[in-house]
Amino acid sequence: MAISFIRIDDRIIHGQTVTRWANEYPCTGLIGVNDAAAGNKLLVSAFKGASSKKTFVWNKEHFKKNADKVLASKDQYFLITKNSVDMAELLVDFKFATPIKKVIVGPCPDRPGAVKLGNNQSITQDEAEAFERMYQAGFEIEFALVKEVSIGTWEKFRGKFGF
Repeated sequence: MAISFIRIDDRIIHGQTVTRWANEYPCTGLIGVNDAAAGNKLLVSAFKGASSKKTFVWNKEHFKKNADKVLASKDQYFLITKNSVDMAELLVDFKFATPIKKVIVGPCPDRPGAVKLGNNQSITQDEAEAFERMYQAGFEIEFALVKEVSIGTWEKFRGKFGF
């Protein structure tokens, strides 16, 4: 199994991802996918410095080109994006065939136009549409900053967005 954990986190890669979630799910490396971060050498360096594990920061196109290599890898990676729109593109549009069908949603900050679901977990209609696309493709979506503090799954919140 090449992917052991899928997460959406507006911070992408940080200490909590590496230390806390790695205790819950096996992990030898991290793959952060974000076009802006991948093009910023300073951010790439900071993300790599947040972990002693193999860490990659790719744009979406690079991920698409290397998806089969990731799936064939003997290593176990966390797959992380900054937002649900990017994750839906990877999982649904790119048809990434991971056996992991659970997406854990971490911090999503309060912003204008976002609906607050819980503490530090607010999403926009565009993000909700991406969650719905993943949900319709068979993914379970759970909102949890940390494992023991889940505020629920997408089923609980989708009605707020017209689904």
